[in-house]
Amino acid sequence: MLVEQLATAGVVGAGGAGFPTHVKLTTGKPDTLVVNAAECEPLLHKDKEVLVHYPEQFFAGLNAAAQLANVENIVIGIKRKYADVIEVLQQHLPKKKSGKVTVNITGLDDVYPSGDEFVLVYETLRRVIPPGGLPSAVGAVVMNVETVYNTAAACDAKNPQPVTEKFISVAGDVAHPCSLRVPIGIKLSECVAAAGGTTITEPAFVIGGAMMGYVETNLNKPVTKTTGGIIVLPKTHFIVQRKLWDWQRISRVGKASCDQCSFCTELCPRRLLGHPIEPHRAMRSLGFNLSKQSDVPGTVFCCACNLCSYYSCPEGLDPQSVCGENKQRILAEQRKSGKRWENPPFLPERAENVLPNRKTPTQRLIQKIGLASYKNKAPLAERLVETNAVEILLRQHIGAACVPIVKVGESVSKGQVIAIRPVVDGKPALGADIHSSLAGKVSAITTESVCVQI
Repeated sequence: MLVEQLATAGVVGAGGAGFPTHVKLTTGKPDTLVVNAAECEPLLHKDKEVLVHYPEQFFAGLNAAAQLANVENIVIGIKRKYADVIEVLQQHLPKKKSGKVTVNITGLDDVYPSGDEFVLVYETLRRVIPPGGLPSAVGAVVMNVETVYNTAAACDAKNPQPVTEKFISVAGDVAHPCSLRVPIGIKLSECVAAAGGTTITEPAFVIGGAMMGYVETNLNKPVTKTTGGIIVLPKTHFIVQRKLWDWQRISRVGKASCDQCSFCTELCPRRLLGHPIEPHRAMRSLGFNLSKQSDVPGTVFCCACNLCSYYSCPEGLDPQSVCGENKQRILAEQRKSGKRWENPPFLPERAENVLPNRKTPTQRLIQKIGLASYKNKAPLAERLVETNAVEILLRQHIGAACVPIVKVGESVSKGQVIAIRPVVDGKPALGADIHSSLAGKVSAITTESVCVQI
């Protein structure tokens, strides 16, 4: 029953690619639920704000998730430096009783990328997920803080609520860096305005986080279930400029300047877990020109954290993008041939022997990428940000795009289902239903979205 509630409530991973939560919690046989409260992207704080302001709902979500995943052990991974948040959590920890779920808090080092689920599982459980594997391979299931919050709302026995709102952080060059609760489908520009607007004349907007986000030039784009933050920076900022490099420049500069120091490999988080990824070999492959000869198989295990490109490389090159390009070629070839890579041998003992001495301190990273001058706090605004129109995308998750079930001109209420998962071979496709975040009328329907206006 709860499984279908999650699906019809539209609950998907709020901190990553949007994997449907009802599928994640019912796949495999995990023994532990790991909550990702690391929030390691610089300047983003919305998950910690959720924990501080909504602890009761968070723990209700944990109970529901544990029931669905059939686990009795829950571990919350959060950086030790957030002592105030940990104190709030400890006050709400359920008392250990026979036959009940136990919840423990594991303090994490203040390093990047502590929020990568592979790193998180190791730091909390001392288990190394194999290359190309999932947390379920080592008996774990990982959930983001906001996903747990949404699970509680969806599984509330008295008043179940679908996902119609999103928590985001707005930081950088804005008047009031903050975390916001906004309707899904609201314009990015309205979120920036709710933070007091920009404080510079030529801003650029990084969506999702300084390290793994992307530059967005169209602020009429809507917030989705997976939008985590908006970082406002000058157009000339290092982060913005690097994200705008095209492949021709990345390849040309990398081919000419890489001296094979291998710092990118030696500090790679996945490499430190024992995975067979070697970014310096991908850089070396740039000189081979012919794609097949230049493929470096280990690049398929790159998590795109950008640590190699923004921090490790002394030449300011872009190994991550080279790994990404290489990875896409390999995956395209595998799709064409119908074959998937075989998980290669790896060295899990490397994590114990090497990882502790090669972690990247967050403060050093912030200094290196030019964010040290920005306010590194984002308190949660009390009220929901209001708007009179939203554009709700039909694909906000991994899987098939949803199919609209409303018509232009139709009146809808907040929380009403407006698009459902398509049926494939008699079963709903991978995905989660989508709901209106406003009470109003459907003003437009396209192949990509449903627009609702008050």
